[in-house]
Amino acid sequence: MSNYISRKKRIIKILEEKLQPSRLFVDDQSHLHEGHAGIEKNSNETHFFIEIVSEKFREKNKIDRHRLVNQLLVEEFDTGLHALELKLKEV
Repeated sequence: MSNYISRKKRIIKILEEKLQPSRLFVDDQSHLHEGHAGIEKNSNETHFFIEIVSEKFREKNKIDRHRLVNQLLVEEFDTGLHALELKLKEV
């Protein structure tokens, strides 16, 4: 039995624990980016669309919200995550 946990599941776990969102939607869109510069053919789990609604974003501007999410996912970027499309709102 494999102990592999998908990047999507790891992202969800991190964001749920750290941001306690009232809404969290994570969609793997890697298949839409095959063949782009820096992306190997048949790569997976490299591009995600993420929508988050969280109280943790209160009094943070758009850049600070994006920075926060990127910092929370730094290990994922270090291991093959290439890009995020983020829609981040406060409650």
